[in-house]
Amino acid sequence: MRKHKPKPRVLTPDPRYNDEMVTRFVNNMMWEGKKSVAFRIFYKALDIVKARTNEDELQVWKKALQNVMPLVEVRSRRIGGATFQIPTELPANRRISIGMKWLIRYARARSGKGMAEKLAAEIIAASKGEGNAVKKRDDTHKMAESNRAFAHFRV
Repeated sequence: MRKHKPKPRVLTPDPRYNDEMVTRFVNNMMWEGKKSVAFRIFYKALDIVKARTNEDELQVWKKALQNVMPLVEVRSRRIGGATFQIPTELPANRRISIGMKWLIRYARARSGKGMAEKLAAEIIAASKGEGNAVKKRDDTHKMAESNRAFAHFRV
């Protein structure tokens, strides 16, 4: 185990919206260090969102992210030979990172032409409370709810 907790990295805000969350999202989306490609895809996706919804694209993206972020998750814990799924509340930082990763993962899994198109579709769906990323959040919450009886095992 580590002796010290690593210092959180300071992210530079993105050029268009001047928001650190956007940079964090793009860093999660990036493949093989291609940050400029990831930024291009993200900005193109938000342009598509703006065209389709006629709303502020950054607010739609933030609402989508808010709808995807889970509040609890289940963690496996072995107690006396049996493995229990123990529901635990998530810290804010992990909530955000899980939400971003689910949004990206289910955008990639969508059918469509080009990542920008897929990401835009997933963002719009998530902002309305639909889509696979929101379904994943709901499934996680249901799993935590059904295992609530084991919450007393929490460390």
